[in-house]
Amino acid sequence: MQIDVWSDIACPWCYIGKRRLEGALDRFEHKESVRVRWRAYELDPRAPREREGDHVDHLAKKYGASRAQAEQMVARVAGIAQADGLVYDAARLRTGNTFDAHRLIALGLDRGIQGAVQDRFFRAYFAEGAAIGRPDVLAPLAAEAGLDRAEVDDVLASDRYAADVRADEMEARAYGISGVPFYVIAGRLGVSGAQPVETLLGALDRGWSTGGLTGVEIAD
Repeated sequence: MQIDVWSDIACPWCYIGKRRLEGALDRFEHKESVRVRWRAYELDPRAPREREGDHVDHLAKKYGASRAQAEQMVARVAGIAQADGLVYDAARLRTGNTFDAHRLIALGLDRGIQGAVQDRFFRAYFAEGAAIGRPDVLAPLAAEAGLDRAEVDDVLASDRYAADVRADEMEARAYGISGVPFYVIAGRLGVSGAQPVETLLGALDRGWSTGGLTGVEIAD
């Protein structure tokens, strides 16, 4: 059974959602028969390689909120991430364009280590203050995850995997995906958001057993 997950490195809920999916898979009876594929989704495709300024101020402007309200948003997400065993250090975030990160995640799929590349990028961005939009930052992180550094440099210096990223985004539009994470289980069952482990486990069971579904049904 395949699970396709649309996500973005710059999305804290995707970071949390990956951990929760792993928790659900650890409890899923058919885990060994599951393949997870990470699909590209850019929350801000027009973002510069590295955005100047404070992340909290940027959030306040984006949502039309006060700085105090933005700080509350960040603190809430950080608390949820911590409860899931993750570090979300908003004070260190260096936001930017994630297109190149998605290209390297696509390379990771071809090399059989996509999940490790995704993990390394998430951790670097949310816990270590890495400027995830900069190729000089991405390259050593990708190598740490197990990709060949020479091939990583070649990808970053070219347009390799650009079409793969665009194809993922086009498919997301076809599904009507407007937010991430978004899971499509067995090509049939859609689950939106960083749902609790129990909810994801139930969706896995349902996706495994309901082979007669056509199209994508959104799980309750």
